[in-house]
Amino acid sequence: MIKRLIPDLHSLSAQMVVISVGLVLLMAVATGVPAVWLLRDQFDRQAASQLEQGSRAADALYGAQQAELHGLALLLAERPTLHRLMVEGDARMLTDYLAVLGASTTLDAIRVCDSAERELAWVGGAADLMGCDGPTTGFALAREDGTLQAWLLAGHDVVTEGGRDLGYVIVGRALDDRFASRMRAETGLEHTLLVDGHPIATSLEGRLSMAETPTGGRFELDGRPFYTVLLALGEQGGDGLVAEVALDASGLVVAERRLIGSWAGGLVLVAGLASVLAALLARRIGRPLAELADAATLLSADSPAHSVAVETGVREVALVAEALEGARVDLERTLGELRNEKAWTDHLLEAIVEGIVTLDRLGQITFFSQGAERITGWRREEVLGHPCDEIFQPAETEQAFSELIPPPGQRHKISVQLRDGRQAVLAVTGARLVPPVSEPSRVALVFRDVSEEEAFRRLLAHFLANIAHEFRTPLSAQAAAVELLMDQAPDLSPAEIQELLTALHLGVLGLQTLVDNLLESASIEAGRFRVAPRAASLDRIIAEAIRTIQPLLNKHHQRLVIELPAALPTVVADPRRVGQVLINLLSNAVKYGPDGGEITVAVALGGGEARVSVADQGPGVPAEERADLFRRFAHPSTSNDRARYGIGLGLSVVKAVVEAHRGRIGVDDRPGGGSIFWFTLPLEGAKVNE
Repeated sequence: MIKRLIPDLHSLSAQMVVISVGLVLLMAVATGVPAVWLLRDQFDRQAASQLEQGSRAADALYGAQQAELHGLALLLAERPTLHRLMVEGDARMLTDYLAVLGASTTLDAIRVCDSAERELAWVGGAADLMGCDGPTTGFALAREDGTLQAWLLAGHDVVTEGGRDLGYVIVGRALDDRFASRMRAETGLEHTLLVDGHPIATSLEGRLSMAETPTGGRFELDGRPFYTVLLALGEQGGDGLVAEVALDASGLVVAERRLIGSWAGGLVLVAGLASVLAALLARRIGRPLAELADAATLLSADSPAHSVAVETGVREVALVAEALEGARVDLERTLGELRNEKAWTDHLLEAIVEGIVTLDRLGQITFFSQGAERITGWRREEVLGHPCDEIFQPAETEQAFSELIPPPGQRHKISVQLRDGRQAVLAVTGARLVPPVSEPSRVALVFRDVSEEEAFRRLLAHFLANIAHEFRTPLSAQAAAVELLMDQAPDLSPAEIQELLTALHLGVLGLQTLVDNLLESASIEAGRFRVAPRAASLDRIIAEAIRTIQPLLNKHHQRLVIELPAALPTVVADPRRVGQVLINLLSNAVKYGPDGGEITVAVALGGGEARVSVADQGPGVPAEERADLFRRFAHPSTSNDRARYGIGLGLSVVKAVVEAHRGRIGVDDRPGGGSIFWFTLPLEGAKVNE
């Protein structure tokens, strides 16, 4: 309803409403603001007048207090009992007498000194102010228990009727919170005593917590505003002591706010009535024009299917409607052609597997293809308008992505972090787009994910380097042993010849294992890997593998522990393949275990299968590396020099053999350090889950 009454600001209805409301507001401001200002000035004047009266009343009360204290000091100095007690010098009786006088006269402190300025008696506070150095009169400051306190003092000489000078008496009254409360009762205004701007006594609860009095004659306490005026309390001993008279302005502020609220409410009401009347009048006058505006809005919203039909008796409006209908027909035909072209372009971009991104001159993303979404994991609506450095974050350099963009026509490989946290290598080709219209040129980037290619290239280089090392090391050892046998065989002892033959045997064994793993890996990759399971003796398979690996155990002085059940049943397995599995696991245990260590081969039965495990005392396998441990070319991190090299095929072959037997394989931590590699084989006669 409101939208129909007040359409677009450029419409006739809106302009009439704005003008009428503006006139109402202008008149209200022209009359209301001066009235509010005058009322506020009147409130300030009223507050100033009350404060001025309160200040004069407070000044008069302070004068009366001083006069009263002076009179009390004079009356006390003329009392015969005081004269007698001072002459007798009885301090205890004099102190009791002064205490009675203080209670009856509301004095807070009395001190009596003799003519030699020695203290005879003292009751009350202000001990450090009322010294026996002559009569003291006026305002003074003292500290009582670490708290600053103001006092009003008066003194008088004590002279007998015969003219004898007995000394003098000083009386005082504490200017504390009770005194401030009495001043409030007398003046009707809040009263506070301040020293250097800091309150020390007040009639306002919570006023002492304020650090100092704000300037400008105003402060707030617990949300209540106060107008203030300061009254100096004299020079003698005052040390910056002033009295603050404060007027609670809450009532004035509430009245002011009510007045302003009433004025604002009336203004809103009048403005609302004026806007409704103006909208009704504008609707009556501009209804045909509003229908034309709605039709134009539909056209601008890519909805040219709605025909422009306006019923009006105004010829000019009818001509505009006819022209708009002709434009609608032309627009509908043009939009159809553009939609077909855009659909073809979008289909073409979707078919491109590479990612396509365009950047403006500020490096912000203006286009993001579906190929880019598939590669990076970012959705188009999440990246449009964002800087490319925020979306594409290089993983191996501190440089920003915009600094790594190749020049037009060139290609760079950039390692970036994808949305899911993975790293990928992108082959990025740059180009510069110059729009046909007068717009700034843009940078276009075409990229594809070459992470697998890069990983394969690195793995291939690593594989070639390791396999060359794996072949060269045993061949060099065998060549040296053969050369030694050929040159010095007649001079060598049988033990030395046996040692050389053992070295040759170990080299041949290592090369045979390496060649077997290479052949098996190649057959697995080519899809020609097969096993021939049959009933087989597991203890015979284990014994054959141990016999093969025994020279390697002897070389590193490692002890092998066999833990088998008393009766070991027959398993369904390919003996040669399972033996290859055990030889690989035992070779790794020797390689990763320390010299002189212990390796345990154990078999456990249960669930229709045999669980064979090989436990070593090596460094173990970190948990984060176990997921990739049985993949090709995987190398667990270790500081063992013997295990630093290898082609990373043994465990992948082991996994393929075990899974071909419908078994399971895994690795666990060994208590006390090391790893336990295990695999399962089905027992003869047991059901195997497909």
